[in-house]
Amino acid sequence: MYRTALRNVLAHKGRLLMTALAVMLGTAFVAGTMVFSDTFGKAMRDSNSKSYSDVAVQIVDRAAGSGASARQKSEGGPATLTDATVQQLAALPGAASARGVVSGFTGVADRSGNLIGQSWSAKGANFAPGQDGKDARYPMAEGQGPTSGKEVALDRKTADKAGYKVGDTVRVASNGPVVEAKLTGIFTTDDPVVNSGGTLTLFDRATAQQLLLEPGRYSSVVLTAKPGTTQDALLAEARAKMPAGSQFTAETGAQLQADEQAMITKGTDSMRTMLLVFAFISLFVGIFIIANTFTMLVAQRTKELALLRAIGASRRQVTWSVLVEALVIGAVSAVAGLLAGIGIGAGLQSLIGSLDENMPHGSLVIKPLTVVVTVAVGVLVTVLSAVLPAVRAARIAPVAAMSSGDQPVSQKSLVVRNTIGAVVTAGGLALIGYGASTGNDSGRMPVGLGALLALVGVFVLLPLLSRPVVALVGPVLRRLFGTPGKLAQQNAVRNPRRTAATAAALTIGLTLVSGLTVMGASVGGAIDRAVTSSMKADYIVSTANGMSLSGQVPAQIAKAPGVAASSPMTAAYWELDGTTKSITGLDAGTADQLVDLKMVSGSSATLGEGKVLVDQDVAKKFGVTAGSTLTVSYPDESTGQLTVGGVYRTGGMLGPVVLANAEIAKHDPKPYVADVLVKGKDGATPALKQSLKDATGANPVIEVKSRQDVRDDFSQVITFALNMMYGLLAMSVLVAILGVINTLAMSVFERKREIGMLRAIGLDRRGIKRMVRLESVVISVFGAGVGLLLGCFIAWAINGTLKSSLSGLTTVLPYGQLLLFLALAGLVGLVAAIWPARRASRLDILASIKTD
Repeated sequence: MYRTALRNVLAHKGRLLMTALAVMLGTAFVAGTMVFSDTFGKAMRDSNSKSYSDVAVQIVDRAAGSGASARQKSEGGPATLTDATVQQLAALPGAASARGVVSGFTGVADRSGNLIGQSWSAKGANFAPGQDGKDARYPMAEGQGPTSGKEVALDRKTADKAGYKVGDTVRVASNGPVVEAKLTGIFTTDDPVVNSGGTLTLFDRATAQQLLLEPGRYSSVVLTAKPGTTQDALLAEARAKMPAGSQFTAETGAQLQADEQAMITKGTDSMRTMLLVFAFISLFVGIFIIANTFTMLVAQRTKELALLRAIGASRRQVTWSVLVEALVIGAVSAVAGLLAGIGIGAGLQSLIGSLDENMPHGSLVIKPLTVVVTVAVGVLVTVLSAVLPAVRAARIAPVAAMSSGDQPVSQKSLVVRNTIGAVVTAGGLALIGYGASTGNDSGRMPVGLGALLALVGVFVLLPLLSRPVVALVGPVLRRLFGTPGKLAQQNAVRNPRRTAATAAALTIGLTLVSGLTVMGASVGGAIDRAVTSSMKADYIVSTANGMSLSGQVPAQIAKAPGVAASSPMTAAYWELDGTTKSITGLDAGTADQLVDLKMVSGSSATLGEGKVLVDQDVAKKFGVTAGSTLTVSYPDESTGQLTVGGVYRTGGMLGPVVLANAEIAKHDPKPYVADVLVKGKDGATPALKQSLKDATGANPVIEVKSRQDVRDDFSQVITFALNMMYGLLAMSVLVAILGVINTLAMSVFERKREIGMLRAIGLDRRGIKRMVRLESVVISVFGAGVGLLLGCFIAWAINGTLKSSLSGLTTVLPYGQLLLFLALAGLVGLVAAIWPARRASRLDILASIKTD
């Protein structure tokens, strides 16, 4: 029987080709993902392996996170890292040296005034020379380190990127005014920020503290140990001398290195998990192809299998013979997929390197686990997919050797299948509806489980759905395409199970694609409405990295030519009736010119009276209306009462609570300035935009955006995410296309006699081709249509669970895109039918009629 199974594989290798390709593509995706993530992770870890090589112990002031926010946090609290702290730590018995480190955001402008690199990877630090005038952390390749406020040094990559030479004037900035300084040195470094493509600017100590923190303050202190002193022993000594307070942490260099390696591993693991999800989606699609292929092979070999039973083969032997075929196909395909996956991993590594030259690179990593998982997954998926066809093969009675054609499906089995499908689908839809009705994240689990059940239930019901749905297009096909159209419709419903199995592969892909598209359109629409409905300002001025703007910027903007009204938009977090709430601050005198607060009750004019405005959600939660009072706890630890001046509609860009900046300043003298809103005398004009840039000193860190710019930014993020998802789902769609090709090709083989008879009675080759193509299009559009409906419904439910997180979210159906997906599915069917249709039209008439 095993020899028979192997002979069958060789005898039907043409019909098994698409199945092998489907398995190979899925396993190649798995192997490529694992090879790429292992290679990239190792390269990242190797790149950062020297990050803490000169650190025995590091004490960090977490409150010294960034610019103005750091200064704000230090108000009223003397506990900071100062020169005195550095001296105390340097005097520890086990310390060889101690150095204070200043670190924070610093952007560098190129010769055109634009920010070099990304804002999140732009860093500034202090140059801390020893007695020899050198800083071992930053060895100078050219020139020398900065010694005054008008001098800076840049890393080699940044200097080369901008074309700067020693002696040039460089413009740099944090969150305040632009600093024009002389480039005195260019250095090399293994700092992870620079290795990942960021910029590093060095100042002298006093300037770094002034720009990035505050005079006399350090963000961290680094200790080195004397010979014979372990890092743990030095850590114990340092903890006894470091300032008290939860904002300070102390760790050994080894622990910091281990934490960084763990963070890199976690990041690459997350990336691998995401990619593997899409790899297993493509394998899941492949399951339908494999099961369909073996089902058709078993049906085509009914006489052969019945003869084996007649000459003494047991049911178990027949079952195992089919499974051995699957095992051989799975093993060969998985090995091929492994080899292809190694190539994919190498290709992805090269692609990442070409897109960003600063990305770390290294030799290809192929772990034994990758080999084992890839081969095991390929074999298991193939064998498990063939189990049901193998069981059906074992049930073929010996007497079937004297008959021909497929064995009829019992009415009982169809009733049981349809009943199970209906129950599972109904349960899934009920869970989805319940999850959507919650309106918050507690409904996401029911929606996820319901979506899975609904998808499985629909798969089970597809044979039942195929007959009436395909019958609907019958009149259209007959009218437009005549006899080939009529035959195509009849062929599509001749074997509902086969049609359903072929369509299911496309259903999965279109469910995911349409669901993502609807969610993207819905979220994009909600954000767009939030910006356009609540913003009257022509421009928003903010920092590129989301840091607080310097307190000087609002005043500079207010004086800019062409500005009719402006207001800093500040942010504070205060306790209202015991609950911490985000409070947005606006200048009371200009608020109505810059934002559109859609008042439900009360008046926005009450901002000028020191009253607070709340949105509908806050009003409902606290049970307040216009005239009510709220107890507030201020950051300076005082308490008071705020009168509610009005309630506005939830949603928009302002958040849940709005208060006048003057009131916020009474208890928070240096609030976080998130943005500055600007209204122009002549509206949004290029002249006003340039005026605002000039007013901020053409600061490379500060961005001036119109309402359309803000909308475009959000749109780009959503479009990028969708395109990435579409790209990852492309493999699943490709596997589905292989399924359509495979089914049609095997169907043509089954119907050789029928096709020969059609040719004999007058249907020409063109008609045969059209019949096969239309059948393919009908099956593809049927599967895609079911997927579109299911995807839209699931997206609606998921949007329902997001309403508490994104105010104003409603489900938006992008009809144009959905119709495009349906049209593309038809095109996929047309393309998939090219080879089977060509093969069918070239069959010899007499040879086909004589086929058994």
